Amino acid sequence: MSYMHWDSSLSIGIDIIDEQHKQIVDYINKLDTAIKEHDNHAVKYVLDELVNYTRSHFYFEESLMEKGNYPHFAAHKQVHESFTNRINEYVEKFEHGAEVGRKLLPILRIWLTSHIKRDDKDYGPWATEALEKGDFGHQDWLNKSLSSFFE
Repeated sequence: MSYMHWDSSLSIGIDIIDEQHKQIVDYINKLDTAIKEHDNHAVKYVLDELVNYTRSHFYFEESLMEKGNYPHFAAHKQVHESFTNRINEYVEKFEHGAEVGRKLLPILRIWLTSHIKRDDKDYGPWATEALEKGDFGHQDWLNKSLSSFFE
C-alpha cells in the first residue's frame, strides 16, 4: 500500500509538470518503503534521489515562470529555497545517525500537496504560455538540469 497517492486534485493541467510531480510522489513512496524495511542504505539512496530530482524539478518550474514572466516568481523561488533548506537539514541529521524518516514523510506529503494545490496551480497560465512559445521543452530542461549539477 502506498503512503501517498496521486489524484486529479494534484494536477495543474500541464503534463510535463504533472509527470514530475508524480515522480516526486513515487520517491516519497519509495522512502516510506525503505523506512518500513529499516534499510538505511535504501533510505539514504532515496533521500539523495528525492533531493536531486526535486532540485531539477524546481529549476524547471522556475525557468518556466521566468520565461512566462510570472509576477510572483521571486516569492515562489523563495518558497522552493526554504523547502530545499529544510529538507537538507533532515538529510544532514540522517547522515549523522538520527532517525528522521517518520518525521520527514508527513512533512513531504503535506508540503507537496499544499504547494501543488496552491502555489503551482497559480503559475500554470504563465508556464503554459512559456511552453506554447516553444522555447522551452523537456530536452532543454534535462540539458540545463544536468549542467547545473556539474557547474
